[in-house]
Amino acid sequence: MGSNFVGQMVVVLTGIIGVAIIATLVSRNAQTPEVINSFFSGFSQSLNAATGPVTGNGGGSTSSIRLPSIQF
Repeated sequence: MGSNFVGQMVVVLTGIIGVAIIATLVSRNAQTPEVINSFFSGFSQSLNAATGPVTGNGGGSTSSIRLPSIQF
């Protein structure tokens, strides 16, 4: 009984969240293109920062970090 109840609650909550997201995206006052562009711009910068040291593309904001050399 408990597991079935939890499963049903998850379905209901997921449905409510889905309707809220769709209503927000199609709202007349929504700035959906700006939000999507902002998200992907931030994702692109994060990806560049994460792969920069490996690919040699500067690494975004981490390019100014210089690690000390260790000599044995």
